[in-house]
Amino acid sequence: MIVWALVVGLIGLGLSAFFSGCETGFYRVTRLRLLLDALGGDPIARGLSWLTNHPTFFVATTLVGNNLANYLVSLAIVMGAQTLAPEANHLPEIVGPILLAPLLFVYGELLPKYLFFQAPYRLLRRAGPLFLVFTGLFAPLSVMLWAFSKLLERAMGASPQRVMSTLARRELQRVFEEGHEAGLLKPTQRQLAQGLFAVAERPVVQFARPAQRVARARLDMPKDEVLRFARRHRTPFLPVERSMQDRELVGYVRIADLMLETSDAIRPIRPLPAIAAQETHLAALMQLHTTGEQLARVVDASGNTVGIVAIDDLHKPLFHGGR
Repeated sequence: MIVWALVVGLIGLGLSAFFSGCETGFYRVTRLRLLLDALGGDPIARGLSWLTNHPTFFVATTLVGNNLANYLVSLAIVMGAQTLAPEANHLPEIVGPILLAPLLFVYGELLPKYLFFQAPYRLLRRAGPLFLVFTGLFAPLSVMLWAFSKLLERAMGASPQRVMSTLARRELQRVFEEGHEAGLLKPTQRQLAQGLFAVAERPVVQFARPAQRVARARLDMPKDEVLRFARRHRTPFLPVERSMQDRELVGYVRIADLMLETSDAIRPIRPLPAIAAQETHLAALMQLHTTGEQLARVVDASGNTVGIVAIDDLHKPLFHGGR
């Protein structure tokens, strides 16, 4: 009986170490590396990458695995206590867990977590096949936990997407920091990446200047007056409206083009793209680069112009940490 107790206890201790280490490895490993190996055709990396994209099943597998490990260790202690003290004596059942707690903590939790923290990809890659096997074995229970989590999510009105986005952003931030430390990225490149993460999802209206405060030219203004107007406001671009009575914007003019124009007319008038106020900074920047324009008007849901944004207004935050 004592032999079976030892066997069950060692199995439980091994499972506890395995799932505790894999849990740390999953949170520590760089997803980009898993993704590259998965795209390269590695089936283990493909399975691990799938789990990182479906964290509910990963968490459910580790929870079920750790509970199974704890049950086996508890069963081994009870079996050992009954073998050593077959009489109705509960003292071994009380003393056993107390004496074995340091052993379980060090070898079942602390040591595997430390090892996987130091070498997450290497150890997770080796433990991946067995973890995927347990994922398949625990799939029915994982589906039940997944359904329960969805019910809680609907009841509480909370979504894990924002948390996942934050974790992914921090992970990518760590990748760029490691690249900078290894000499793969220059300080300017790292600064650009940090600025991109800071402003990419912010609405473009936050970077636009209010339409009422933007200097404008009119179609009926002489060219010399427009040039003086641009020098006074120190701007290389000017939105153009029809007239003093009709404030509708018809486009914008580049001062450099206007200086090269031989006639006294304000031309060439370039189109002024419209960007929705809630469009993201990155999407607006890509739209301006795609169209090749330097100015755009920011419009609300009704199509009214609420601001003017220049491509430089979108470039500057990328190099100033989103400010």
